Amino acid sequence: MDSQLFLWFCSMSTAFCFVFFSFTLLFSLFSLLLFVLRSKLWCNCETCQAYVSSSWTKDFDNLCDWFTHLLKKSPTGTIHIHVLGNIITANPANVEHMLKTRFENYPKGKPFSALLGDLLGAGIFNVDGDSWKFQRKMASLELGGVSVRAHAFDIVKSEIQSRLLPLLSSVSGKEQALDLQDVFRRFSFDNICKFSFGLDPGCLELSLPVSEFAEAFDLASKFSAQRGLASSSLIWKVKRLLNLGTEKQLKEAIKILDGFAQEMIDQRRQEGFSERNDLLSRFMGTINDDKYLRDIVICFLLAGRDTVASGLTSFFWLLSQHPEVESAIRDELERVMGSSEEQFASFNQMRELHYLHAALYESMRLFPPVQFDSKFAQEDDILPDGTFVRKGTRVTYHPYAMGRMERVWGSDCLEFKPDRWLKNGRYIPQDLYKFPVFQAGKRVCLGKEIAVMEMKCVVLAIIKRFKFKVPGLDQAPRFAPGLTATLRGGLPVLVQEREA
Repeated sequence: MDSQLFLWFCSMSTAFCFVFFSFTLLFSLFSLLLFVLRSKLWCNCETCQAYVSSSWTKDFDNLCDWFTHLLKKSPTGTIHIHVLGNIITANPANVEHMLKTRFENYPKGKPFSALLGDLLGAGIFNVDGDSWKFQRKMASLELGGVSVRAHAFDIVKSEIQSRLLPLLSSVSGKEQALDLQDVFRRFSFDNICKFSFGLDPGCLELSLPVSEFAEAFDLASKFSAQRGLASSSLIWKVKRLLNLGTEKQLKEAIKILDGFAQEMIDQRRQEGFSERNDLLSRFMGTINDDKYLRDIVICFLLAGRDTVASGLTSFFWLLSQHPEVESAIRDELERVMGSSEEQFASFNQMRELHYLHAALYESMRLFPPVQFDSKFAQEDDILPDGTFVRKGTRVTYHPYAMGRMERVWGSDCLEFKPDRWLKNGRYIPQDLYKFPVFQAGKRVCLGKEIAVMEMKCVVLAIIKRFKFKVPGLDQAPRFAPGLTATLRGGLPVLVQEREA
């Protein structure tokens, strides 16, 4: 009797497997058919054919450079990639229309939320409506306080003093190239983890240890961004359903992030959080939902780690090409700090470093940490340049291209000129809608002052004691696909300590 039951069970299991895999195969074929029918792969326009065939790679190293080329040629500064259902613009009037005038008509949208949903969940960068307003209000209260900024300043100074400078000293004078991009990613990850979780991952210790959490975070960001490059969301959704390829790796990486975040939350509940300064502890005073807490803090990790590291990497790449800018920053620092033996400029002194501020903004104009941002139109609309936007269309504004538009920045737009931000030696802000590096309007970045402060501290600490030589300086930057601008192959430098 038992053997018959066993045979019956085996036959049923075999039948179930057959039915399941047959259904999976049919669903995959059906999804592929839908993709072919819904996409416009047959669009014969030159731009779409170049995108589909990747023929643009013959003339351009980066997709962002090809888009810039197309936007420059467009009379309106706006193009339409039909096969992607994407309108891309570098027109400041259109940017203001999207981010301010018709803000409610251009939310992140469900397609965007789906792309990053597994990584960011219901975090502030991935939601609209009431959830976004609630998190925005909370974040504004937390990040706007003087005590929070002072806490962030202390964290940055400690990481520079105890880890960044000793690491640079350890390789100074040696013919050993150091990947500055990797150093900045480790530096900013340590900082944002301390600020967000109250945890020190120690990524920038002299041994440059491997962090499972940091690696999982990198992979999750990379594979989430790759979803957006697909011609149809059906491609990655089918891969996710079947747990294949990058979707399988993404799932595994997010599992590590989830476990880490939950461990931090449980630890805070056990130890108490009312007296702690990290963001997780501050938010736990208001929110009891662990999943919601995880999503909020992961968003802050993404914003505070990759953007700062990207901004610093590009800045030092540009500085290596423009030693006169580095000299001007050093001269300004000497004027402001005088003969002081203090290693770090104070908050008030940093406000007087107008040239440094201008140089950082000029660097981000040419190499914004986030090269583009997309919204999805809720209703039909017409942009100020006359472009018709159909309901549901993805509309992308492109800060990278905007920084290279003569009609926006003048005939010298490709030059690195910090002076364009100065008037009588003082920094003068530009219109945010022609410089949307920190977004603008209602979604303008709340943490930009903390981020810029962190970048200033790093720049000042490094150029006071070290100088870099960048091999292969004549090569233009090449970017790897991702949520933020990342240099392929990193930024290898030779470090030399300055004479006292």
